Amino acid sequence: MNATEPKLSHESSPPRPAVPGDLGLRVLREHVASVYAAYNASILVHFGLGAALGIVMYVHRPRWWILAWMAAHLTFGLALYLMPRWHAGVPLKDTTRWALRHSRTVTLVSMATATAPWLFISADDLPTTSVLTVVIIGSCARAMQLLWPLKPALYGYTLPMMASLIAALAWQGDAMHLFLAVFSLGYLLFTLRVGGQQHRLLTDSLVLRFENEALAAQLGVQIAAAERASAEKTRFLATASHDLRQPLHAIALFGAALENELREHHGSRNAQRLMRAVNALGNSLDTMLDVSRLDAGVITPDIVPVSLDAMFRSLNHMFTAQAEQRALQLRVRASGLWVHSDPQLLYRMLSNLVDNALKYTAHGGIAVRAHLRGDAVWIEVLDTGIGIAPEQQDRVFEEYYQVQNPGRNRAQGLGIGLSIVQRLSRLLDHPVQVTSRVGRGTRFRLQLPVVAAAPRHEDRPVAPAHTPAAAPVAVAAAHGRVLLIDDEAEIREAMRGLLHAHGIAVETAANEAEAIAALAQPDAQDRPFALLLCDYRLSNGDNGLDVGQRLQRRFGLQAPLVLVTGETAPERLQRVRASGVPVLFKPVNAATLLRMLSDFVPGLGHDPAAPQPA
Repeated sequence: MNATEPKLSHESSPPRPAVPGDLGLRVLREHVASVYAAYNASILVHFGLGAALGIVMYVHRPRWWILAWMAAHLTFGLALYLMPRWHAGVPLKDTTRWALRHSRTVTLVSMATATAPWLFISADDLPTTSVLTVVIIGSCARAMQLLWPLKPALYGYTLPMMASLIAALAWQGDAMHLFLAVFSLGYLLFTLRVGGQQHRLLTDSLVLRFENEALAAQLGVQIAAAERASAEKTRFLATASHDLRQPLHAIALFGAALENELREHHGSRNAQRLMRAVNALGNSLDTMLDVSRLDAGVITPDIVPVSLDAMFRSLNHMFTAQAEQRALQLRVRASGLWVHSDPQLLYRMLSNLVDNALKYTAHGGIAVRAHLRGDAVWIEVLDTGIGIAPEQQDRVFEEYYQVQNPGRNRAQGLGIGLSIVQRLSRLLDHPVQVTSRVGRGTRFRLQLPVVAAAPRHEDRPVAPAHTPAAAPVAVAAAHGRVLLIDDEAEIREAMRGLLHAHGIAVETAANEAEAIAALAQPDAQDRPFALLLCDYRLSNGDNGLDVGQRLQRRFGLQAPLVLVTGETAPERLQRVRASGVPVLFKPVNAATLLRMLSDFVPGLGHDPAAPQPA
């Protein structure tokens, strides 16, 4: 018996590949565990039958040697019952030894029982012969069911006992005993054949189970490695995004101040071009931020009745110029339908679909239309573009995947727009479908619940979720100042310059200690701070949310707190959202910043030393 014994095959079955040593030992261990699980019952049944046979023989023909045989038989059974056994704590490497030990034990039991036919079978006592034959054959049948996991044990138990029975029957020489001998031989061969087949089936099932477990373990390791790689990629992208947003935020602030200063200068055109480039880069980063915000679950839809005609008019106004530049027709059809949705998020979905259609359409045009289908409204965006091959139609919703753009042409965007569409469709429960023919065009379809028309005054255009850069908004001068906390010196300088240029008084601090010093100044009562503007990620592991809230508690400030951040990590975005504190994402557009300041503090302070806005 060796570690690879379980791979013994039957001639009627196709050969099976060799089982590796470690796997073979694991299979053998299961076989040993199976036979030892029935060890007690097997011993009790076998020697119980032997004792019953001895009693019957002694009653039928009292002889002293029958009692001696019974005593030896029961003593041997008691010794086997008390001997050490295999248990689950036995090391795997000892499995072969225990399998061999069990095979030898059952062989000894069979050899001890093999003496019975020569003691009890005689030509003139057919009833005794019949009883003994039935007992031995029955014992072999029971052994086949218990011992087929270990083929050597099966052979060791059945062969000595059955061979002795067959030989003792044939020795008598008469027709009846010869018939019983032939019958017993046929039964022995049948038993060995069935036992071998059952052994092979059991072994194959165990091999398959362990191979599946090994594959599952390997898959688990690979999944864990993929999850670690994904987490590391997410952390890298979050860090890279933050580090990119910091200087871009400073550039946007300096550029806005420069654009304001050069408004009447001949260099104003270059300043405007610079700001358009900065805003374009900011929009790309904002698109990636949208993915992080959706994944973080920080966007909560506000479901209300939405007029599709008003939304379609906004889409038409937004994309008409772009379509004309590309010599394409943009057809937006009114329908008079209303749906249940979040107007800003639905507008984002449709604008992404229209923008995607414009990028991949060279001739013809794009159509946006809505149809009523039962209790649902189908909104369709159709184009006559390059189309999408069937094998690519599921992949177009993946991040950064773009059809026919292997060179990553920047003019075709980042490849995130459709990914955002899919995320928003799940968030809003608006299923999205795509059908396309290569070279003929593509149709995206959204399915939304229909509602009755809302009051007429609600039928108004929907503002885009991302307002393009606009002219600076002047903030009303009144009493109060802004306290800016940011650990980047360049951003503090840029923010100070921008706010001073618009007549807003501002004090800057690099950390909590400097902010405490500013709030503790004697003139803090006469010229109170009307707003705390804090960067979220500060030096030494601090964050603007905790710092701002501590300052509010310490000084009893009524001034609202506004966060500015370049974070994209989902867990940090979730914490910001849970706080309920307003947040601006870097790079902050100057108009957006000024509008935010004006909304929170309508009478935000005027700095007498600051130049007045142009």
